[in-house]
Amino acid sequence: MKKNIVTYLVKRFLRFDKDQPFIFLSALLAFLGISLGVTVLLVAMALMNGFDNEFRKKLTIMNYPLTILPKFYGSVNENLLLDLESKFPELDFSPYVQSSVMTRSGTELEGGYIFGVNFEDEAKVNTVIKEALDGLQLNKFSVLIGKSLKDEFNLYIDDKLMYVFTHVEPGGLSITPKIKRFKVKGVFDSGLTAYDKAYSYTTLASLQAMMNMPSNQYDGIHIFSSNPHADILKIKKELPPSTSIKGWWEDNVNFFAALELEKASLFIVLMLIILIASINIISSLLMTVMNRRAEIALLLSLGATTKEIKKVFLYLGIVIGITGILAGVFIGLSSIWVLGTFEIVSLPKDVYPTSTLPLDLSIKDFILIVFGAFTIVIASAYYPAKKASEVDVLTVLRNE
Repeated sequence: MKKNIVTYLVKRFLRFDKDQPFIFLSALLAFLGISLGVTVLLVAMALMNGFDNEFRKKLTIMNYPLTILPKFYGSVNENLLLDLESKFPELDFSPYVQSSVMTRSGTELEGGYIFGVNFEDEAKVNTVIKEALDGLQLNKFSVLIGKSLKDEFNLYIDDKLMYVFTHVEPGGLSITPKIKRFKVKGVFDSGLTAYDKAYSYTTLASLQAMMNMPSNQYDGIHIFSSNPHADILKIKKELPPSTSIKGWWEDNVNFFAALELEKASLFIVLMLIILIASINIISSLLMTVMNRRAEIALLLSLGATTKEIKKVFLYLGIVIGITGILAGVFIGLSSIWVLGTFEIVSLPKDVYPTSTLPLDLSIKDFILIVFGAFTIVIASAYYPAKKASEVDVLTVLRNE
């Protein structure tokens, strides 16, 4: 019976009151505010996660999941490569030689790096290079360049591109840099302008010849691993003291820390929308309490308990808040589906790593948003419910 009284009163107090329309309007604004807050939070967190994942994907490819580096000259060689391939057959290895260069075409210059690789091995560890090599055959002193560099220098296939190596060698009374023309045989597109401008790829033998390196010596070994955080520990145990290994994330710690901080800040700021909307719940319930003081006093005098009165107003706030949260979840998830399915927003590919809007809402973020919104709603409804249960019956009935 008590439960029916509480339910009846909640339904009655939720109805539109012609004499006090502002109370209903305040509750409606609270509902809309919470819905909007939850919607914006869901879409914003999905966007942050989407961009985070895209950057991670691109950086993993171009920086490689794992890289073995020498501590001393000659410590990364063919013997080490063969040893690792036999011990870790599930991983893909690609030895490389690297040099910093200045790329020149006409009067234009661009700084960057040129990698000498075995393209058959490189295609196994780098999907961007694999796509660019489709049907191509690179010979000695031919080069694979990025799309951004091609566009900047207005190059075509089989054009000559001059590379000025920063590695210098003595010549008479002066020190002169090494200069070599390479033939452009292909173009790769990583989606990140910085890498497309800075990175060039040639054959391993070509760069070893330019650097006067033996054919069995390398500057490092790139490794593809689907679980680099675990594999780095296994490989480290098998490496000689003269070498080291690093993961792709070690060069990007500050970048992703900044992304996480930005995401946390955005979550807090947008949660304030729900907090502001909850103020309308407080004002709406307090006005209801003031408007229904005589009815509350009468109910208490007829045997209703203060606990039941508190429940009535607590449930009122929860109903307004929960319906707002559910509406926000529905609109938010629908918005994510629409934005992810249809190309409503097109991003400039030279600025962002993808031309379409990346959206990825994690279960953790979804639970945090819903739980945070529900906590704010409960906290907002508690104070008015407490005030309603503290109505002085004698004073109110005497005045009425």
